[in-house]
This record gives sequence, C-alpha cells and structure tokens, in this order.
Amino acid sequence: MIVVTGGAGFIGSHLVSELKKIGIEKIVVVDNLRNEEKNKKLIESQIYEYIDKIDFLELIEKRAPICKEIDFIFHQGACTVTTEWDCRYMMSNNYRYSKILLNFCLERSIPFIYASSAAVYGISSDFREKRKNEAPVNIYGYSKWLFDQYVRSIKKKIKSQVVGLRYFNVFGPREGHKNSMASVVYHFNNQINETGELKLFTGSHGYNNGEQLRDFIFVDDIIKINLWMMSNPNVSGIYNAGTGVAHSFNDIANTIIERRKKGKIKYIPFPKELDESYQSYTEANLKNLRLAGYEEEFISISKGINTYLDVLC
Repeated sequence: MIVVTGGAGFIGSHLVSELKKIGIEKIVVVDNLRNEEKNKKLIESQIYEYIDKIDFLELIEKRAPICKEIDFIFHQGACTVTTEWDCRYMMSNNYRYSKILLNFCLERSIPFIYASSAAVYGISSDFREKRKNEAPVNIYGYSKWLFDQYVRSIKKKIKSQVVGLRYFNVFGPREGHKNSMASVVYHFNNQINETGELKLFTGSHGYNNGEQLRDFIFVDDIIKINLWMMSNPNVSGIYNAGTGVAHSFNDIANTIIERRKKGKIKYIPFPKELDESYQSYTEANLKNLRLAGYEEEFISISKGINTYLDVLC
C-alpha cells in the first residue's frame, strides 16, 4: 500500500494519477478536504482509501493495524503559503508532522520521499544543496529547512530510503485551489482573460522590469523525478528538483501573450516590504541529481506553458 499525503492537492494528485497508470491500485490519499476543488481530484483518481490528515497522524502515532499495510510514503502534504506567519501552525503542520512520519518509516524500513522547497535558499545566489547556501526568509521556508536539517542530523542512523526533493517553481494543471500561491502562469492567464494586462514587478535587486529570474518546472517533470526515486531505492539524500535553467517573468508573460494572441505587460511598483525577502533569482544546481543517476531531459518552458494553456480557459 502506498500513501500519498497531500494526494488531493496540486503535485500529490498528479502523483496519484501516475501511480495508477503504472498499475498501482492500493493508494491511500491523506489530505485535508476543506476545498471543493480537492474533492474533484479524488473523484477523478478512484483511490483505494482516503484518510483525513489529522486522523492519519493519530493512526501512525498509535501504530494502528492499518500501518502494517504501508509499503511506501510520498509525503507531499504541507502548508505552502509563503505569506503565512502563524509559526506555531506552520511548524506543527510542516515540521512536526513530517518528523512523526519519517520516524515511523525509519522504524519499519519504509521508503520515504518528501517535498522540500527551494524556499530554503532564501535570497542566496548559490543553489547547491549545502548548508552555507541556505538562509530561508519566511516561516514556510524555515519549516522546510528545519526538516531537511533533521534528516541530515540522523543521516548515519538511516537504513532505508529517505529522499528530500527541493521543488523550485512548479506549474501546471490542478493548481487552481492554491489561489494566491498558484504559479504566475496560472495568474497571468487569468489576468489576460480578465483585463488584457499581465502585471509584473518593476526592476529590483539589480534586475530590469520583469527580468527577475526563476527556475520554472512543469509538474510532469516533478512527477518523473518522484517516480524515478521510487524505482531506485538505493538513492537517498536531498536533491534540487528544478530544470537548471532560469527564465524571466517577461519570458513567461510573452509566451502566454503569443499563445493567446492578445494582452500586454503592465509593470507595477515593486513592493518595498519584499525588499529583504524576495527571491529575484533561482536556478537549481542539478549536479547531485545527475550524479544520483537521473538522466531525463526536462520539458522546455515553452512546451510546458503551452501544454498547460491547452487545459486552461
């Protein structure tokens, strides 16, 4: 039995779909179904079982009978709101929850693949998976970083597969429920439909208007990395999950304008409150991922955006 926490969410629901495609039927989705859009994803997936995230944690802590059936855990569930400042909630939801699941897996030698984040790097310009490059600037990034640190601290005790994937800017279908945390591709498409204007920040941190850079990765590639890790149980560690190529917000906007054959860019003032916490540049260093044996080529930004726009209105 495979457990996917966050399995009704953006990345988790794609993971569930792909697991079904490769013939895995006994999939348990763990999530918090307070959002109608998430409910729809579960209907599409035809899963084996659904368990509320709080109920699942209680089952794990009690070592309930169902726990004996678990063969693998993909831990995708988390609060991903980067503007959330309720530290107690974020640390309980993202850090404590992850620790409990990990320790359960280590106790029973169950493979554990979890979602970390590029947010751990903060405003660094060096994106190698090294402690010196990590300085998160919000509580979300800190919660992810602290769990990475915990994994590192017990590295010598780990006898089964444990993989942390630091997701960069993931975009693609099924992210609409994320609202303000959805990708710029999603928001730009909405803006072009609603007003005809795509809003980008003016220049900041040495970059010209709209030229801030991010490593955008299509969700299909994220799923491929997860499944590759699953099929290579001897691989463990913390790895970047991006394309290794940064693109500007102007690039993204112009690709959408070209595809929709309408719209224009409108630059809006860069918010002063973001001066010390805005990631104006991210680009995954893929050296460790490649050394681990992952050789797949990544979907181009243009192909990814156009594939996504095919399913967006």
